[in-house]
Amino acid sequence: MECPHLEDSARIAFDLSNINGDANSVPPLFKCSACHTQESPWICLTCGEINCGRYIKGHAKEHHESHEDLHAVCMNCHNLMAFCYKCDEFVINDTNFGHLEKLRKQYESLAKVSQASASSESIQDQNEPRGKVHRRPSLDSLENDLKHKRRKKDTYTQRRPRTSGLRNLGNTCFMNAVLQSLSNIQEFCGYIKQLPSLEEKVLKAKKIHISRKTRDSGEDVLLVEELRKTLVALWQGTKGAISPESLFTVIWKVVPRFRGYQQQDAHEFMRYLLDRLHVELLELLPYPNNNSPYIGPKGKSTIVTAIFGGLLQSEVNCLICGTESKKHDPFLDLSLDIPAQFSTRLTKPKEGEPICTLSDCLASFTDVEELEETELYMCNNCKQRQRSTKKFWIRRLPNVLCLHLKRFRWSMFCRLKVETFVEFPIQGLDMNTYVLNNLHETRGSFCGSNLYDLAAVIVHHGSGAGSGHYTAYATHEGQWYHFNDSTVTACDVDTVMRCKAYILFFVRREIRLPDSLCVRAHSSLNGQRNHVPEADKEVKYGPKTSKVSSNPRQK
Repeated sequence: MECPHLEDSARIAFDLSNINGDANSVPPLFKCSACHTQESPWICLTCGEINCGRYIKGHAKEHHESHEDLHAVCMNCHNLMAFCYKCDEFVINDTNFGHLEKLRKQYESLAKVSQASASSESIQDQNEPRGKVHRRPSLDSLENDLKHKRRKKDTYTQRRPRTSGLRNLGNTCFMNAVLQSLSNIQEFCGYIKQLPSLEEKVLKAKKIHISRKTRDSGEDVLLVEELRKTLVALWQGTKGAISPESLFTVIWKVVPRFRGYQQQDAHEFMRYLLDRLHVELLELLPYPNNNSPYIGPKGKSTIVTAIFGGLLQSEVNCLICGTESKKHDPFLDLSLDIPAQFSTRLTKPKEGEPICTLSDCLASFTDVEELEETELYMCNNCKQRQRSTKKFWIRRLPNVLCLHLKRFRWSMFCRLKVETFVEFPIQGLDMNTYVLNNLHETRGSFCGSNLYDLAAVIVHHGSGAGSGHYTAYATHEGQWYHFNDSTVTACDVDTVMRCKAYILFFVRREIRLPDSLCVRAHSSLNGQRNHVPEADKEVKYGPKTSKVSSNPRQK
């Protein structure tokens, strides 16, 4: 957004050699003036002091809050993005004198000089004295140094992430956050990665044709193929971030509303992505018979419905005659309101005041509500529209429960953000309270445990629906990581618990995918009808869940 505070805040002198840190090292090392960490350094554009970002210790924000005026705008020393704490938004404009552009050019020039010094050093004779030239430290030495400095303060072990970051192609953080979250859902990511190549030549060789509807909307491109390539690249463990340009180009073609480089809503993108994947997989792969416990549109299922699909039951009661009407609605995610008593709070809860919890949001979703005058129910018994009540139950739980907190609301002519902090569990989310009892589909012996553990969280930073920035937290092998576009850093669980969640992904403790979904790709596209790779014979995570459908539904 256009920041009105930038003109007054940008007063830093353009001399990086005088700031805290070592601007001559390779790459330039910038350290937090408070805790001396090299992670997520932000330079104040007013005084030049460097402090760590809110995902580490939050000293940059504390620096701003300790000054009554100015010191509001800072710039990330790695990706050179500017952020204003007063606006709580990333800054896209510059001063009349181009302060940001000059500072960025100086940093880039400094980086080039440092890299040239490193190249010159690398060709020196091994026995020749090297003077005071700073060499690039190895990953192991950096990790050991960080471990030593944080041993007394940090509760988590620093690890080099096995996954890579995703470059921001221009306000594509909404896509990056969703992709990183999905890539850390083992059952979904593992299935997509093991698919054989679905290039056009393979499709023609196997005589697999895309339907007219799919072809017209996507120009014969396959989103699932580009997603497969992206997920494989993410988990190759390369040091640098990868560019998802090919995937984004396909998304532009199959979902025209995401064309351009303006900020988009991560939740809307996730829904379009999963819907499209489901449609393509139905066209490309054979499906199990109608006895499958994972049923999608027209009686067919895919990995999308098997992982994310659940079923709601809505009950509407006429307040005049008492007639009850039931309806079943499939979903891939649940959109939860933040209860009014919490969402109208403009400040942080004071000590002793109740904190909004995820259980409060789920209870609000399933509570009985009286429909408004504009939503009068057409009663079949009364033969006219009557006042009525409505209640939701979860008839069948999914393997991965995706919960979307409705943080954006229309007020007059604009969408405002609800900044309420919602407390959520890391482990042991118990969904028994919200599930219909005594149904074949929901009995524990058939579905497995109704306990869920958190796998990933998407966070929106900023105040506007069409602006701000998206990042994600996800866990892998017991370690939590923060995904901020190209940057992937390890973090502790306390950092995750403090975030203002927008989308949460909970994985069921006991799940089992149908065997047909594990082997169908190989048997259909590779012609290996009698051969099943050892890893795909059976994927067990507990008892089977009940059948689900694919179309998401938002309350």
